[in-house]
Amino acid sequence: MSTSNFKRIMVALVFFYLPFQSNAWGVLGHRIVGQIAETYLTKHARNEIAKILGNESIAMSSNWADFIKSDPAYNYVSNWHYINFEGGLSHEQVQAYLAIDTATDAYTKINFLVAELKNKTLEQDKKAMYLKLLIHIAGDVHQPMHTGRPDDRGGNGIKVTWFGAHLNLHQIWDERLIDFQQLSYTEYACAINFTTKEQVADLQRQPIGEWIYQSYQYAQKIYGDITEPDQKLDYKYNFNYVSILNKQLLEGGVHLAGLLNEIFE
Repeated sequence: MSTSNFKRIMVALVFFYLPFQSNAWGVLGHRIVGQIAETYLTKHARNEIAKILGNESIAMSSNWADFIKSDPAYNYVSNWHYINFEGGLSHEQVQAYLAIDTATDAYTKINFLVAELKNKTLEQDKKAMYLKLLIHIAGDVHQPMHTGRPDDRGGNGIKVTWFGAHLNLHQIWDERLIDFQQLSYTEYACAINFTTKEQVADLQRQPIGEWIYQSYQYAQKIYGDITEPDQKLDYKYNFNYVSILNKQLLEGGVHLAGLLNEIFE
């Protein structure tokens, strides 16, 4: 297959960002990821981050990228929060697309932010903005529905009920599953933050494309379990998915720390 034909096929498979998706993980989820990340920072990275964020923790800065959505001046970052794929793609197809990805999406912007933050001459105000964006978007791509399908805007168009409340599938994964655990972000981080040195090393060797593919795989499972309109989700759904939810939150924190350690080595 020629390069031009391959690009045309992959563009047809991937639809880039409509500006109506919900916030990935919600406030609590992003803070959990940030809180976990703080426990895996090197001393040097911690010190350099403190020079940028001051007294604000990674956890507390993690929602800035969602809070600024109320300011039209930041509309240009709307597309940075996710990357949508059609269903049924193989690992090879996703990675092949990412290898030529030039769209404005979570993958290209994470790479952009990492490169910018490695620039020793970057202005302080940009360092703060780019660091907060990176903290947030690295968390975003671990929320499976932020690698969901374009036609339903990552599950926003799929109506479900959650203990009788009429919501959509994206909302369940943004906040409702996390809120259902009835923990603060610090309690939640303590409850799931268990790793070995070997596990941390393996996770932090994973390229960003692998984070995205893993989320994409989970998204396919999530879609597959919705088999009827307004499907009722309750205790059983939580039971079936809480381990995946916790795994993604934990790995999001470990992955984020790995990026920050690399940037501020």
